[in-house]
Amino acid sequence: MHLFISATLLAFRAIARNKTRAALTVLGILIGVAAVVTVTALGMGASSLVGGQIDSFGANVIFISPQPTQQSGARSKATGRLTEADGRAIAREAVSVAAVAPFLSSMGQVVYADKNVATSLYGTTLPYFPIRKFQLRRGGLWQESDELLKTKVCVIGPTVAQNLFGSGDAIGQTLRIGKFPFRVLGVLEARGTSPFGEDQDDRIFLPIGSYRARVAPTAPGRVDMLLAGATSDNTSQRAQEQIASILRQRHHVEEGREPDFVVNTQAEFRATTAAIGAVLTALLLGVAAVSLVVGGIGVMNIMLVSVAERTREIGIRMSIGARERDILVQFLIEAVVLSLVGGVLGIGVGVGFTLGLGRALGWPLSPSPAALAIATATSATIGVTFGFFPARRAAKLDPIEALRVE
Repeated sequence: MHLFISATLLAFRAIARNKTRAALTVLGILIGVAAVVTVTALGMGASSLVGGQIDSFGANVIFISPQPTQQSGARSKATGRLTEADGRAIAREAVSVAAVAPFLSSMGQVVYADKNVATSLYGTTLPYFPIRKFQLRRGGLWQESDELLKTKVCVIGPTVAQNLFGSGDAIGQTLRIGKFPFRVLGVLEARGTSPFGEDQDDRIFLPIGSYRARVAPTAPGRVDMLLAGATSDNTSQRAQEQIASILRQRHHVEEGREPDFVVNTQAEFRATTAAIGAVLTALLLGVAAVSLVVGGIGVMNIMLVSVAERTREIGIRMSIGARERDILVQFLIEAVVLSLVGGVLGIGVGVGFTLGLGRALGWPLSPSPAALAIATATSATIGVTFGFFPARRAAKLDPIEALRVE
């Protein structure tokens, strides 16, 4: 303990004698540690943001889409088929599925008074709203009878309400899609941007029968996609398997053949985005680590210069009884102190920059305690790693030769 305390005091005195040089050395470590803290917080914040957007997309959503089938070694021009009857069969037979909603979508022009805007049009059924976690701000939804009777009613997103009606009340108003009037029943709560970059509030929802009859005619019962909601997170995988089995049977797809549909779960999408985020974070951390290595090289260079300048001092210490271990510990502690000071200041700068960046971007950015601990440990490790060679060189000096140096 006495050796450690005396070596630490000598290290601080040596640093104090060369303040400018020490400050420049600390700066290299500071930049590297700040970069590591910021990049780690950005990676975790982006993953949290994307994960939150995916979770807000719906309740245990399963996406069922048509896909091309393989015929005679070439891709068929047909894109597969899904129907409302498929959705009803899944809802009836798949015990791990809570609800199923078919939908059709397209872009269209919507007119109200002198306003004319382009927006997304969706034809769907009532289960779509709880599956996608859409909530009403005002008004209500249509009834099941409206789907059967193809009633000309709709529910609109808040962006559409603002663009067409401004600050006025949209409930009960009549807008025109193509040449058909539709009465507004409700306005949805704001949802913001989807994980795909689409404005979820710039949409109009219609009963699917009315959509098919008046907006975009399709083959009887044909839909663009089916959305299913699993009964829970734990049953998503089982629901996926049940859906695939039901559709294979309905579409007469034999085992081993490529089906004309694809079933994906929200969990798969979340795992894919998490993996992409982890790779990007690792790449950014690699770039930040380069600056830490550069800072470590700076520590080594400065310590080598310090050893060269203090050769006579080392010789005097050795001549009055200092051992190799004493000299080694002295210079090693000096390198570690420089690195730790840079690490602590870098953590402070990184935390401040992260919080400021989070406010500017509106992201949930906060420094990770694990990242701060790793940054501190890394700066100390750099001090030991890059300071060992100069310290060992100092310890191995011949006292007689060292005393001859002027």
